Amino acid sequence: MSEQTVNPEATATPEAAAAPEPAATPPLSEAPPEAPPTAAPEATGTPADASPKPPRRVLRAVARWTAAALAFGVFGTGTAFGIASLERTDVPGLATEGDGRWDYPELTLPPLPAGSPRPFGANPAETHHADLRDLLLPAPAGAVPDKKLTGGWISTETYLDAYLPQHRKAVSQLLKDSAPRHIAARGWTMPDGTTSRIYLVRFNSTAFASRMLDDLNVGSSAGTPLDRTDTDTTEIDSSWSSANDIENLSSFVFAEQAPFGAEHVRLAYTLAGDTLALVVHERAGKRETGRIPFQQTLILQNQLLA
Repeated sequence: MSEQTVNPEATATPEAAAAPEPAATPPLSEAPPEAPPTAAPEATGTPADASPKPPRRVLRAVARWTAAALAFGVFGTGTAFGIASLERTDVPGLATEGDGRWDYPELTLPPLPAGSPRPFGANPAETHHADLRDLLLPAPAGAVPDKKLTGGWISTETYLDAYLPQHRKAVSQLLKDSAPRHIAARGWTMPDGTTSRIYLVRFNSTAFASRMLDDLNVGSSAGTPLDRTDTDTTEIDSSWSSANDIENLSSFVFAEQAPFGAEHVRLAYTLAGDTLALVVHERAGKRETGRIPFQQTLILQNQLLA
């Protein structure tokens, strides 16, 4: 059929459809093969209710513009979807600068002895059965390892080096009273001069670990923890949010406030069942140690203990 429309009056009854058309009425069916479609003159006797048909050239133009609009619409939608599906750093002009995090290797929990539970959940004693050395956070990329804190067992005397000389006698007595089973430690220095040290102290029970934490005045408003800082300006770090806490663990985060001495210190104690963790970052000079890498280190270490 051509683009001409059918007049509803011509199809009202079968008899009307079969009757020959008057000469003055334009044909309603397709033109005979020998008659060119454009050769038929426009009829002047068209019924009043028949809508005029647009010229073929207008139809072809409309079709071309419609196709073009669809093509541009598909292209635009595809482009928008492509941008929406990209990561922010893949879109030019929207790259996010690094926030100072360190490049740690992928972490995995160490194997447990056969039949031993993890420290929380179905473990009322909250005991860590994995090797304490395997629970130490590994050093990040670019770190220079500490030759004394290599990730193995350390003595009580080596652990006491984490504290200022005037505090070591008191801490030594606390350790004797609490009788820790093992102490493991790892340390490293980053290219920016930040020194990181992590100590894990395992006690015979959660009660001894908790008592050690209390005796160190950690979390107490009466004083600051006994750390390596040589000033009295170490305070609870308000930038540490409760959203960073891990279930079943209690972290107490401190930062040395200005004016500080020859080095700036950030430190945190974490009570994890029978194990007490001490994480220390310090950097010499007048620049503060990075808050983000410190909190990153603490969170990752806590995940290994959870």
